[in-house]
Amino acid sequence: MKKTFRLQGLECANCAAKMENAIIKLKGVKTATINFLTTKMVIEAEDDRMDEIIESAEKIIKKYEPSVVIKKA
Repeated sequence: MKKTFRLQGLECANCAAKMENAIIKLKGVKTATINFLTTKMVIEAEDDRMDEIIESAEKIIKKYEPSVVIKKA
């Protein structure tokens, strides 16, 4: 399953790279990309773990940029 999100308020390219690297390491994630210029995040992961992965990804994003608002694209 693939899901796309918009990261509203993303201000740091280096932080986006760190977020991406951390999300890729989550169990069940096949691929994860964060495009700083378009502020889009795409996560491809196992269907049965997707909710858990999204919850973990949100925590990772908030750790690096607390002001970012995650919206479904």
